[in-house]
Amino acid sequence: MVDTVIPTAEDLMARRLVTLTPAMPVLDAMRTLLEHSVSGAPVLDEDGRLCGIVSELDCMRILTSGQFSQDSHDEDACVSDVMTADVQTITPSTDLFAIAQQFLSRNIRRLPVVEHGRLLGMVSRRDVLRGVETMRTASRTQPAARKARGLYLSASETTDDEVDAILE
Repeated sequence: MVDTVIPTAEDLMARRLVTLTPAMPVLDAMRTLLEHSVSGAPVLDEDGRLCGIVSELDCMRILTSGQFSQDSHDEDACVSDVMTADVQTITPSTDLFAIAQQFLSRNIRRLPVVEHGRLLGMVSRRDVLRGVETMRTASRTQPAARKARGLYLSASETTDDEVDAILE
């Protein structure tokens, strides 16, 4: 019997990332996000290790923090002042269902994939949706007699029928 392969973070992640540094001015970080059409980016220290994430929301917070004024456009604010330093990460072997559960249990849009302290890539909510579609396509191409059902445990309130509908 052939099992349906469940994608992992390594299968789903974006590898070519826009990155920022902690000392980068916030206004430059905003410009970088806009130029690359991304809603957030990892912040790497001098050694290339993940030390935070900056999102559009983090950048917008500066507008209400008193650090930004219409007259001065405070150039002193830097990425380390606005970044989220306590970053939830995943490993390359984290499977699609565990990643989806992380997104459901936290109000985040992206998860850095880290191994031995090094940033390997990033998985977004959209990457998870692509992974589900890949699983569905693969399961349709398997002969009916060879499809296998697996056990999936979740802390969510998803019913067996809903899980079956996703996998079919």
